[in-house]
Amino acid sequence: MDIKFEIKSFDELTTEELYNILRLRAEVFVVEQDCVYQDIDNKDQKALHVIGYKNERVIAYTRLFDAGKYFERASIGRVVVAEEERKYGYGHDLIKESINAIESYFKTKDIKIAAQTYLKNFYESHGFIKIGEEYLEDGIPHIDMIID
Repeated sequence: MDIKFEIKSFDELTTEELYNILRLRAEVFVVEQDCVYQDIDNKDQKALHVIGYKNERVIAYTRLFDAGKYFERASIGRVVVAEEERKYGYGHDLIKESINAIESYFKTKDIKIAAQTYLKNFYESHGFIKIGEEYLEDGIPHIDMIID
């Protein structure tokens, strides 16, 4: 079974979709990565949401921001794929879908991300390049990366 994507504004999300997105984010970022941080940050309302479904279950997700809404450039954040689904390469599908959505909705190819350092090669395979030095965010090593 393949992954199917939907792109929605915050207002278009159903309560069930929002619940499933927040659950997936908590499963990975809080429980799996053992990171206590404020996930619900009042930025979801300004984001475009890319939701990946498999068998009607949310298994992948990103949130996208237009330039100036988070960084000076358009950005992709909260990149997450359910642990048991990663072996299928859905992370690559998710990033491609997210880049295409930014180009389509925000009319730019100029994108910045704050990537977990261990994913540097993954993002480089999608055209991102590292800028600046590594830093800690919520106790996890990160690097900033851009596509120009």
